[in-house]
Amino acid sequence: MVDKNFCMSSYLAFRYIERDDVEFYAGLHHKNFVPVKDKITVSTADDIDAAIERNFANLRGKKLGIMLSGGMDSAILASYMPGCDAYTFRFLDGTFRNDELSRAEHYAKTYGLKLHYVDINWQTIEPHIDSVMKAKGAPVHSIEPQLVVAANQAKADGVEMLIVGESSDLIFGGMDQLLSRDWDFDDFAKRYTFTEPAEVLNEPADVSYLFERYRCGNKIDFMKFMDDVFSIESSGSYLNAFAVAQIDYFDPYANLIMGVPLDLYRVRHGEPKYLIRELFAKKYPDIPIPNKVPMPRPVDFYFADWQGPTRSEFKRNLDMKNFTGNQKWQLYCLERFFNLFEPEA
Repeated sequence: MVDKNFCMSSYLAFRYIERDDVEFYAGLHHKNFVPVKDKITVSTADDIDAAIERNFANLRGKKLGIMLSGGMDSAILASYMPGCDAYTFRFLDGTFRNDELSRAEHYAKTYGLKLHYVDINWQTIEPHIDSVMKAKGAPVHSIEPQLVVAANQAKADGVEMLIVGESSDLIFGGMDQLLSRDWDFDDFAKRYTFTEPAEVLNEPADVSYLFERYRCGNKIDFMKFMDDVFSIESSGSYLNAFAVAQIDYFDPYANLIMGVPLDLYRVRHGEPKYLIRELFAKKYPDIPIPNKVPMPRPVDFYFADWQGPTRSEFKRNLDMKNFTGNQKWQLYCLERFFNLFEPEA
């Protein structure tokens, strides 16, 4: 079924098209990530260590590379990959998040990885935006074109499979802002919505039904919402980007599941991902545990002077000062998607 209004509203609100049976255009099918079902139960840092070790044992014989950031998740994975190639984003000639670079350099040196920088700016990602949108059948997350840049570089080095640590945040309590309290229904819906469709579209669709599935009176089962919804949105970006680059990838955290309930008290009192923090300290006892940061992408810089969308689907004269860099990316990407498949006269 074609329902353009639903699709653009779902993309703005959730960063993916939630319904599998609805498309932007006839013959254009969007692709969503399907989470792993067979998972290894872990309850301690040692359990995680052993499970990841078994995961890597199954990859012997492949030439591996790793997407190495300055965070804990990829740093831990690097410890199982001595001698492999590591790829670290270097944004805007190293002027954006250079603290990430120094930590990644330390991780690579500790375990003897061959570190390669992947230089990222608008000129390197812009040529890949259309290809990831065509492959996905939908507008995309801002990390997708830069992942293609990294994957292409790794392929040129002979890497057959890239290792990523993307799923750890969701599984082990890294989404500390979304886990910060037992949310009232309306507050969570407002907090989670990436860009409110009614604020920017002339014909928005009501996509609040997705939150309603998880309603518990005036509250919401935010843990299950995140397990079901965020996992599809986030992992789908990696799946699509690496498919476009035609390289295999593997996330050793994705097939793990907590065997005991997440200790929300610890998460809410300064210990997000407390098991991962414990494992990181074992792997890198000589340095402080870094604070959690999302994968850097300088969207604020890219769109600092952007005046906003001009197509008829969007409200006129939107004040771009009211939008974050990530929201500007969504508006830009959605308009570019329309121009790609339905140019206006």
